[in-house]
Amino acid sequence: MVIASHLTVSKALNFGTVAVTRSFNIQLKCSSKGFTRSIQMANIPVSKSSDSSSSRGALIVLEGLDRCGKTTQSSNLHKYLEGLGHSAELWRFPDRTTSVGQMISSYLSNESQLDDRAIHLLFSANRWEKRSLMESKLKSGTTIIVDRYSYSGVAFSSAKGLDFEWCKAPEKGLLAPDLVVYLDIPPEKATERGGYGGERYEQLEFQKKVRQSYQALHDASWKIVDACGSVKDIEKQLQEIVLESIGLCQKEKPLTCLWSS
Repeated sequence: MVIASHLTVSKALNFGTVAVTRSFNIQLKCSSKGFTRSIQMANIPVSKSSDSSSSRGALIVLEGLDRCGKTTQSSNLHKYLEGLGHSAELWRFPDRTTSVGQMISSYLSNESQLDDRAIHLLFSANRWEKRSLMESKLKSGTTIIVDRYSYSGVAFSSAKGLDFEWCKAPEKGLLAPDLVVYLDIPPEKATERGGYGGERYEQLEFQKKVRQSYQALHDASWKIVDACGSVKDIEKQLQEIVLESIGLCQKEKPLTCLWSS
C-alpha cells in the first residue's frame, strides 16, 4: 500500500511537472502581436478561430476567501445568463471529478498529506487538464463562469510561505480571464458563516494571509464587490459587470494567455 501510494504521488508530481513545462511551451505559441499591459499582468493574444464571423464567449472568474459566497453567486449568475438565452457553463476548480482532482479532494478533506509544492503543482495540473476544452468552449460562443482559478492557487500557496513568482510559474500559458470579480469579505466575517472550518484551509489566521496574497495579485482589470452585502445586491452588481464583459467579447475581443510577458 505504501509503495502504491508513493507511485500515485510520483505520477501526480510528474503530471504537475509536465503542466509547468507545457505552460512555457504554450507561451511560445502565443502570438507576439497585440500586446496589452496592465499593472501586473501582460497578456498575449491566442490565435483566433478560423471562423472570424462568430463571436466568442467570455471567461468570467470569481475569486475570494473561503465562505465569501462564490459558490452561491456563481451558480446564480449561471442561471441568470441561461435565462437570458446565453450559452453558459459553470466550472469549479479544483475539478474533483478528474484523477488529479480526486487526489486534491483527499488532501483538502485532511485524508492525505502532501508537500506544499506537490499540492500546488497538482492544483495547477488540474487546471491544465481543462485548458483545451475551455478554449474550445469559449471559441464556440459559450461563456464560462469559473469558481476559483489560478489566482486562488497562487494566493493560497504563497500564504503558506512559498515563493510568489514560483507559484505563478505553472499557471503561465493558461487562458487569461476576461473578467475577475473578487468577492471581498473580512476573514473574521467569513468565520461566522455556516460550515466554516470543514476543510483544511478554513482557519482564520491562514485566511488573513490569503487575503494579503490576493491583494498582491489585484490589478486594474479586477472588479471588487463587497461580499458582506445582501445576496440580491451582490447578484445585481455581478449581472451588470458580467453582461458588460460578455458584450466586449462578442465584439471579437481576443483570447489571451495568463501572465505571459
